[in-house]
Amino acid sequence: MLTSFPAFGTIVTLGGGGFSMSEDGHSLIDDHLIDLTGTEHPRVCFIPTASGDSPNYCERFQQAFTGRAETSVLSLFCQDPWGYSDPSMLLDQDLIYVGGGSTANLLALWRLHGLPDILRRAAGQGTVLAGISAGMNCWYQASSTDSYGELSPLRDGLGFLPGGACPHLLGEQDRRASLRRWVATGQLPTTYAADDHVALVWRDGSLIEAVGEAEGHPALRVQRTGDQAVEHEIPVRLLS
Repeated sequence: MLTSFPAFGTIVTLGGGGFSMSEDGHSLIDDHLIDLTGTEHPRVCFIPTASGDSPNYCERFQQAFTGRAETSVLSLFCQDPWGYSDPSMLLDQDLIYVGGGSTANLLALWRLHGLPDILRRAAGQGTVLAGISAGMNCWYQASSTDSYGELSPLRDGLGFLPGGACPHLLGEQDRRASLRRWVATGQLPTTYAADDHVALVWRDGSLIEAVGEAEGHPALRVQRTGDQAVEHEIPVRLLS
């Protein structure tokens, strides 16, 4: 059953890219996220739940944002050196950035720790919510995920955004073909797909634009018409 929450705030969903896929840690999409906060030196919290709070992932985040933001990490696995923090710390952030990994594990742990309500309140206060891969999937009602090994549809998202999500559109084998199949058969609702290095910017439940940090990476809205999946290209504004 698809869950649904009232539409609110600014949410940016990355199909791939950002510091996670940058050799030197610099990313035009990450620069755009900072700009969206409207703050010169924003408070940015990284949530690495989907990766099991990978220390290496957290270190890469710190390296990418230190010097231009006040950084923090919310570790639900109590990893050193961060330990466990009360998730209500998220209410004091300008940007919340969710990392990739297992969408299913992320959703389960977040619900156990009460994050959905806290994140909803944070967005209502003006905090920008963002995430890559699993961190993209979590905000929608449904998604394409490899949380169970092979790619499969997951209809258990937070529902902060309407429809389904599909990251890594061209970057991973069978993402596009399986997405078309699941939309055509009704296993996924109308789904928003973003390739690596592309992000979808949402405000109050409406898609504002798609932005990209490299050429040749598309974004699509895939919807069911009859028994077919029809792709509609979403224009991507190249960041500079």
